Amino acid sequence: MEKEQLIQILIYFHALFGGIALLSGFLSLASKKGKNIHKKSGKLFYYTMLLSALTALIISSLPKHESPFLFSIGLFSSYFTITGYRALQFKNKSINLKTDKIISGIMIITGILMILYNPLVNQKINIVLTVLGLVGLIFSTRDFLLFQNKSKLQRVWLKLHLGKMIGGYISATTAFIVVNQFIPSIYGWFIPGTIGGFYIVYWIRKLNNKQNQAKINLE
Repeated sequence: MEKEQLIQILIYFHALFGGIALLSGFLSLASKKGKNIHKKSGKLFYYTMLLSALTALIISSLPKHESPFLFSIGLFSSYFTITGYRALQFKNKSINLKTDKIISGIMIITGILMILYNPLVNQKINIVLTVLGLVGLIFSTRDFLLFQNKSKLQRVWLKLHLGKMIGGYISATTAFIVVNQFIPSIYGWFIPGTIGGFYIVYWIRKLNNKQNQAKINLE
């Protein structure tokens, strides 16, 4: 099998896994949280999203297809998906955070490189890489602050899970929109994130209201 044929197969698998991730992620978001369908569709989203990102990382590293841009985007989406899934483990106060620190550390390095790569190599700023690099840098730095306080980490695990997993879904949706050019120009990179950001705020406020109501009932 020729190298270009292998790359084409990888591209097909990347699209297949990405499509399944989009559908399963939507089903997980639309279903009632905590129910069986939410959990199963969420797991399917997690694994297919990672497989899609992995194939993207491989493709963007191969000869004649090298793309630091796509490689960093793959790491960016993987970070949100993995940390969102691992946040489920933060309910356990005795959790070992070594793996989580490595993942967030990689995102910090990736975020810095996303911001600096174009100015240093091409002497110009890439708006998409800069914005996404800043987002990744902010979230991963916040991770390390939370890792210093396990009791707080235990309290906010659900917010982290929802926020990060939705962030991973935003990445999948953005890639789908940009590749198929459903939204022209640079707007396709930021409109899904803007809408998703409001959705995250909605869920965080909903959780805060539930927690506040629970405190009132206990008093």
